[in-house]
Amino acid sequence: MITISETAQAHFVTLLSDQPEGTHIRVFVISPGTAQAECGVSYCPPDAVEADDTEFEFTGFNAMVDEKSAPFLEEATIDFVTDQLGSQLTLKAPNAKMRKVSGDAPLVERIEYVIQSEINPQLASHGGNISLVEITEDGIAVLQFGGGCNGCSMVDVTLKDGIEKQLLDMFPGELSGVKDVTEHQHGDHSYQ
Repeated sequence: MITISETAQAHFVTLLSDQPEGTHIRVFVISPGTAQAECGVSYCPPDAVEADDTEFEFTGFNAMVDEKSAPFLEEATIDFVTDQLGSQLTLKAPNAKMRKVSGDAPLVERIEYVIQSEINPQLASHGGNISLVEITEDGIAVLQFGGGCNGCSMVDVTLKDGIEKQLLDMFPGELSGVKDVTEHQHGDHSYQ
């Protein structure tokens, strides 16, 4: 479920050495399954362990995950990276905003998962996002752009060369194209 790199494990062991005996770490998701989902790591003293927690054993410590967060932490990774600017603990949880769906789930669920886990994180760097409005009978994914994408001069390139290409590659034979139904209005919110 959660992969913690050796450098991150060593970092946690160092941090926990200053904590009371028996303290673990807790990995969690606030607002799991929503666009506002946030992942975090905290100390978990022995009296904070819940009966329904899942416990993962690592070298020198255990990681606790609450029942509500568990499905959204599938394929999560924690790493500790050092570069010229210093050291940083990174937590990546591709399923935090939307629970991973199976390969045989309905097409709309699989597309929604790709949008939330792969496409929207890319668009977020420009303050943008997309949502799936519907899938037409002829296999067109109808999308609505929001945030910085609304009114952006590059939205057609993003749609055709980015999003459409990615979705058609991932769902061959199931999707025939994408369509934007956004009424684009350029303004201060638009990405420049």
